[in-house]
Amino acid sequence: MHTERGRVTEFDEQKDGSEMNKREFLIKMGVGGFGLTFARSLLGRAFGGDAAHAQSSKNWVWITAGQELSTDGWKQLFAHLRASGIDAVIPEVYNGRFAFWSSPTLPVKTRRLEQLLPLAKAEGLEVHAWMWCMPCLIDDILKNHADWYNVNAKGESAADKPAYVDYYRFLDPARPEVREFIKGIVEELAQFTDLDGIHLDYIRHPDAILPKGLWKKYGIVQDRVYPPYDYGYTDYSRRQFKEEFGADPMGMTDPGLEASWFQYRLDSVTDLVNKFLVPAAREKGKKISAAVFPGPTLAKVMVRQDWGRWDLDAFLPMLYNVFYEEGPEWVAEQTREGVATVQKPLYSGLFVGGTDPAEFATLVRSALQAGAAGVSLFSADAMDDAKWKALAATTGIK
Repeated sequence: MHTERGRVTEFDEQKDGSEMNKREFLIKMGVGGFGLTFARSLLGRAFGGDAAHAQSSKNWVWITAGQELSTDGWKQLFAHLRASGIDAVIPEVYNGRFAFWSSPTLPVKTRRLEQLLPLAKAEGLEVHAWMWCMPCLIDDILKNHADWYNVNAKGESAADKPAYVDYYRFLDPARPEVREFIKGIVEELAQFTDLDGIHLDYIRHPDAILPKGLWKKYGIVQDRVYPPYDYGYTDYSRRQFKEEFGADPMGMTDPGLEASWFQYRLDSVTDLVNKFLVPAAREKGKKISAAVFPGPTLAKVMVRQDWGRWDLDAFLPMLYNVFYEEGPEWVAEQTREGVATVQKPLYSGLFVGGTDPAEFATLVRSALQAGAAGVSLFSADAMDDAKWKALAATTGIK
């Protein structure tokens, strides 16, 4: 997505999408309102825009599957996004259950990608298809391939006892059949000639530790990793590890072996990305990016995601500070760590819901000043006219 995003930090927001009707949405976006050039001149001082950085930055926005518009509605939205300083859109096209294009292999919900792709391109926007990776709620796979699903340290399968929420039915990233399944989705999307890239979400294990701001919501305390949330213990992965290290990960107490088991799970996701998904995208000339957790230091601990080693074209860390009970300085800190870790552009992902325009502008400015190549906003349906003007004032209009 984010939908995170991958996106444990906004379970309900991504799952449910926006229920705003089309007319309300267009009014909220400010389409037809006064010119953004005037708005920028009026608000520039208040939001501290950096003209030099604005000319070189690139800004993205996630568009959730819940946001459905008519052809004219999409045209108006894309024109507004472009005028507000957005360069790339990330429409959700696979949510673990349905494809939102004419997929020959997955259950199809709508032909959303075919509808909006030419409209976004006509406005000069890049389009990166947003797909969930590990959650899988397809009935046929749940019924016939239960052994594909991740398992926690208690031996419970995500197929029938998912952590946190019902849709957390994660697959095992190490299993060969799973890797081929996810690769196949990337290959299908890469067939779209005008598509600029593939955007990976939920490319990880289930959350071992949630952001602190969510503990109360789910009635848990995660001061350390507890067995119900410690994933990777599938029969397949346990056999693979035992063949190499001579020990079953279930119940290990040797610190050295535990470190190797931790690394095995990091590698299982990294290998899926670098050896399967990246080549599948690039074979058709598509860029590949991912919504990742903060860090990558935090990401390793929280979701077994070592994205500093991923061979991507862009990184979009979800720096949703409100869920971590942190402020803009934390966004800057996480941005700096990410920029120092990877060689490709990093675009700080910002959660805009619940922020006022000044707070939103501060988040944007914090990310840019910390070295981000731009920002990515979650999500288009959480923005309003005042925030779009703040974005234009802070980053500039291309």
